[in-house]
Amino acid sequence: MTDRAPAGPVEITEPEPADAEPGAGPGETTAETSSETTGETSGETTAETTGESTDEVAGRRWVPRFLTDPGDRLALLLWALSHVGVLIYAYLAGPGRTTDPFLNRFTRWDAENFIAIAQFGYDGPPGMQDAEKLPAFFPGMAILIRMMRPVVEDGRLATMIISLVASAVLAVMLSRLAETYAAGSGRYTVAALFLSPFAVFLYSGYSEALFLALAVSAWLFARNGRWEDAALLATGAATVRISGLFLAFGLLVMFLVAENGRKRPGGWRLLPWLALPGVPLALYSFYQWTRTGDWLAYNSVQDRFWGRHAVWPWEALANTWSMSDDVASLTTSYYEEIISAAVLLVLAICLAVRRRWPELAYIAPQVLSFLTLSSFYMSIGRGSLTWFPLWIAIGVAGVRRPWVWLVSMAIMIPVMAINTGNFTTGAWIG
Repeated sequence: MTDRAPAGPVEITEPEPADAEPGAGPGETTAETSSETTGETSGETTAETTGESTDEVAGRRWVPRFLTDPGDRLALLLWALSHVGVLIYAYLAGPGRTTDPFLNRFTRWDAENFIAIAQFGYDGPPGMQDAEKLPAFFPGMAILIRMMRPVVEDGRLATMIISLVASAVLAVMLSRLAETYAAGSGRYTVAALFLSPFAVFLYSGYSEALFLALAVSAWLFARNGRWEDAALLATGAATVRISGLFLAFGLLVMFLVAENGRKRPGGWRLLPWLALPGVPLALYSFYQWTRTGDWLAYNSVQDRFWGRHAVWPWEALANTWSMSDDVASLTTSYYEEIISAAVLLVLAICLAVRRRWPELAYIAPQVLSFLTLSSFYMSIGRGSLTWFPLWIAIGVAGVRRPWVWLVSMAIMIPVMAINTGNFTTGAWIG
């Protein structure tokens, strides 16, 4: 979903500074709200300045904003070029390492589980020995795959199309969101995310791109005071990943502290909308209870198949360090998990110090989930893709401290290349 603004005269806006509280308060103007406000009178303004009648202006053909906005177009260019680069690199990495069909290289593991759910439901296909693990995967991605079947019968291709479209939406909306923190930071933020160490999952048949497209859009609409839209998007995100609940918590805190939230006249009447993201989890838990008799089937499966249960933080760290020596081919991956955990912890501390309460409310539950609710570190690196406050911070650095952005990219791009080569040739990276 993209936020659209009517075509009109060139608008000069001042995005919300990075150290401002989320949301457009009195005297604050974001690019999105300015666009909407200006759009209401664009016909009159154009008629006055160009001599055209209002009817002539109203009869103009509407053009989507992403086709005319320079920031949107640059974001889409980065999206397109990064996809081309990943495809080329994956093709070159294959000889001598894998003979899998090219499409299969991007649709491993989780993608195969989504396809199985889409085709056979949570009982899995006949003969699937580990079908009992499928409740660990939320239904949002599988539902889209199933909906596409009349047009795209190949489930693998369907997952790739979903990620392709979702990542395009993500690029545009992330650029717009970053601009509300610091003018000019959109391009740097998009580049940082799409060239981040685990970005290969954005180009694969995984659910990260779909989740982020919904989550980032929800965050942007919330900052602009469009709470109903934000709640609906967050509800969609909650059908895709458990992180949708963390997103909902962040939106709730934003609503409580933002000037365009509860503090505005009649703001409290919008609060019930923020309960919507909890509905998918309730329905999903009920559905799994009808199948398994377990209201917490998601948690039970996570514990049984991946060892995800409560432990002390130092135990999870010690277990991960010990496991890094067990399988030589996974040593690097476990080291990446440890580094990712450190980055997550530092991010949370920085958000707390800077009193970024909404962003902290979104990130803090992930700290608890990754560092204390798993017997060892797993998929933290992949989870880093959903930490959009981190990518926005790096993007803002591109404007204010370019050397920080350059150093970050110099570190991330080689790691991304290694992980892309490993994932597309069959190695586990998170």
